[in-house]
Amino acid sequence: MSSDVRFVDFKSDKQPTWCPGCGDFGTMNGMMKALAETGNDPDNTFVVAGIGCSGKIGTYMHSYALHGVHGRALPVGTGVKLANPDLEVMVAGGDGDGYSIGAGHFVHAVRRNVDMSYVVMDNRIYGLTKGQASPTSREDFETSTSPDGTNMPPVNPLALALAAGATFIAQSFSSDSQRHTEIIKQAIEHDGFGFVNTYSPCVTFNDVDTYDYFRDTIVDLGEDEDYDPHDKDAAKEKILEGDKEYMGVIYQDEDSVPYEAREGIDQNMSEIPDGAPDDAMDLVREFY
Repeated sequence: MSSDVRFVDFKSDKQPTWCPGCGDFGTMNGMMKALAETGNDPDNTFVVAGIGCSGKIGTYMHSYALHGVHGRALPVGTGVKLANPDLEVMVAGGDGDGYSIGAGHFVHAVRRNVDMSYVVMDNRIYGLTKGQASPTSREDFETSTSPDGTNMPPVNPLALALAAGATFIAQSFSSDSQRHTEIIKQAIEHDGFGFVNTYSPCVTFNDVDTYDYFRDTIVDLGEDEDYDPHDKDAAKEKILEGDKEYMGVIYQDEDSVPYEAREGIDQNMSEIPDGAPDDAMDLVREFY
């Protein structure tokens, strides 16, 4: 941990190839600022990403990183954290990667409650594959592959997390840099699985869920002095409201105990111990 790290220290020398105006720029910048402001540095940070536009983020951030396969970022992140609890592990994904093929892993990562953070760039569209409906697309959202709409209600990731026993549920907006960073910081500092669904508009394929739409409709719970994010019933009510887009920490369990603490996992298991077979490291190298 270091107090001298700046968010630019997390920037790699690779230039992003996202579309100009993509919400993922703001999402990533907030992630880097939050990591720096919580005392982390690239040498103790591991970023895991899945497939999709969000999957490129590990290339654009200067840290340990792994670009995994579709929907499998969370089990990789879990393995990294349990192998080396001293690392700050952040998993990044998109709404397709996390709530479609990765939905099963999402549910079990939530209930396992490993001490890491998960930021989902939710643009309610498949961007990398050129504009198909995603699990969070509106029921009447028209695309080239769903010209009459999806005819299915969108997945509510916050409700899915709450039902699975989440100890930290939050939502942010990539364009609101200060609040987005604050919310990611809270997820990092939470003792357990910090889940943040981030509105990250796709300027190329989604002309409905736009920056203007979110700016006009978002309700920031941080401005509501009467709202208590530790009240699970109040959180449930907000999460199940279908006509509002909320931002802020929606639910946090103050008594959360991370998986590592419950299971007594506190040692770095990533090092090959003395006395291991001479060819053990050669075997490990075959996997990367």
